[in-house]
Amino acid sequence: MMLPIEPVLAWLDIAGLSVFAASGALAAARKRMDFVGACFFALVTAVGGGTLRDLLIGAPVFWMHDPTPVALCVVVTFVAWLVPSRWWPERALDWLDAAGLAAYAVYGAGKALQFGVPAVPAVAAGIITACIGGVIRDITAGIPSILMRHELYVTAALIAAALFVGLSSAGVPAPWPTILGFAFGFAARGAAIRWKLTLPPYRES
Repeated sequence: MMLPIEPVLAWLDIAGLSVFAASGALAAARKRMDFVGACFFALVTAVGGGTLRDLLIGAPVFWMHDPTPVALCVVVTFVAWLVPSRWWPERALDWLDAAGLAAYAVYGAGKALQFGVPAVPAVAAGIITACIGGVIRDITAGIPSILMRHELYVTAALIAAALFVGLSSAGVPAPWPTILGFAFGFAARGAAIRWKLTLPPYRES
């Protein structure tokens, strides 16, 4: 049986969708693309991870049954389009992506739990929700994927999703699992952006 989703988690979905759409629109603006191209970038960035998540957990693909996500992407792109590029902070794309990463990691894990997915696969669903959109954005823009920069990225999504699922499974009342999962995931990604934090890479010897 599908469980109801808590209100804070639903708001986190809107926040994740918005900031990922903004990061896609900003990436398109930096490539000097037209408005329609920017809308496409915003859409694939915002819905890419959630689409794969829904297919994997057997849920209806969210943006195919509700026009709101597509409309929100267009509105966010329009707002981003009106802001001159010189007004955007140098690392605005990274910080928008960090907020979207943490929000979608928690929301993706929460939706998986809502559809009866066990804890460990639910964490994986959160990571997929958080990471795939940014990867699609970077590949489509023809720039090195954010995963190849060696900063904490998937790890930050793992922290957010695992903390949310762990606290929820332990019976911590809502909305604390959502708030703490997002906060710690965003803090981990923010620290990586600020101080270039990485995990030890693979070594041949």
